[in-house]
Parts: sequence; C-alpha cells; structure tokens
Amino acid sequence: MKLSENLQKLLPYGYLFLVVMGILKESIFYYQIGINILKYTTIMDVLISPVATLTSNRVVLIATTIFILLSFAYPSYLAKRRNKKWAQNLSGLKNPETLSEAEVESHFSKLFIIVFAIGLLSLFLGIGLGEGKKLSEHISNNELTYDRKLNYSNGESEDIYLIGTNSIYYFYLSKGNRSIKVAPIGAIKNLEIPLKASINVKQ
Repeated sequence: MKLSENLQKLLPYGYLFLVVMGILKESIFYYQIGINILKYTTIMDVLISPVATLTSNRVVLIATTIFILLSFAYPSYLAKRRNKKWAQNLSGLKNPETLSEAEVESHFSKLFIIVFAIGLLSLFLGIGLGEGKKLSEHISNNELTYDRKLNYSNGESEDIYLIGTNSIYYFYLSKGNRSIKVAPIGAIKNLEIPLKASINVKQ
C-alpha cells in the first residue's frame, strides 16, 4: 500500500500531534518533581520538544524508528490480504468486495493513523511517567550522582545533578541541597560534563 494523499495531507497534523505529545511528556515528567514546566517553556521549546525526546536516548530513537516502520507495514500487510477473513477481522474491514479501491485505501490510512497515534501516546506517556518516577525516587533516597559542574558568571561554581535544560533555563540539584533549582541561562558561564568512560583520552 502506497502512502495515500490523505496521509500526506495529514503530515503537518502529525507533527502537531508530536508537539502535543512532547509537551505532555515534559509536563508529566516535571510534575512528579514539583515543577510546572509550562511556566518555564518558550514556543521554541514546544516546537523542538518531540525531537529532543526522540533523540535524547539511542534506545528510544531506535525503538521509535522501528515502531514507525511497523505501524506503516502492519496496515500495508493487511491491505494486501484484505480478501482473507483474518485480515478483515484484524483491520475491521467489512464487505471489501463492495468497496472501491479508494475506500479501501482510506480505511487502511485511518488504521495507520490510529496505530501510530496510540503507539506514540503510549511511548511519550511511558517515558514521562517512568523517568519522572525514577528521578523522584532517587531524590527521595538521596541516590543522585552529582557528576556535572556548573560555573556561574560571577565566578562561583558547584557540583550538580542536571535534571534538564531548555532554551532559557537550567533545572538541577546542588550537592548537599535537595531543593530543585531553576537558573536562567544568562547566569551560567558554562557547564562541565565528564567524558564518557568509553572515550580514551591521550595523556
């Protein structure tokens, strides 16, 4: 089944859906640690939120890519076997012999949209709930690793656990202080990030 014109027309709405999912994921994540992230979010943050989520972790990116391919391949597979009773039951297609080719394509395009939407909703909700719960438990049990060093514009610095950033704020916890801090980027000179253990540094 080729990608229909209907799906092509829906691509802008698809990205809008991704943006909404990105906002939902961020809101759920930060809500669990007591932050209303929408108060600290700009339009730019909203627009890049789905991309930032999908590229934040290699596993998430690979899983999402595989899911997108499968969510398109699944309706395509059923469409090619629409005359089979089992394919009709799985796709919800009724009386295919009475439908035109355009109507059949429209049906499977809608099926793709439903599978795609439900899958992404589950993905973003799962990430937001899972990461937020894990972080809140680490904070409560004092199990954080303060592996970043934040250098301020006034010359001061402190070891921190970085929760996240957006275009105008840093969200973090300082070592020895369990209160979450929100600092504007303008107050920060730089952030020191340790090299990964897999990177060999020549002496």
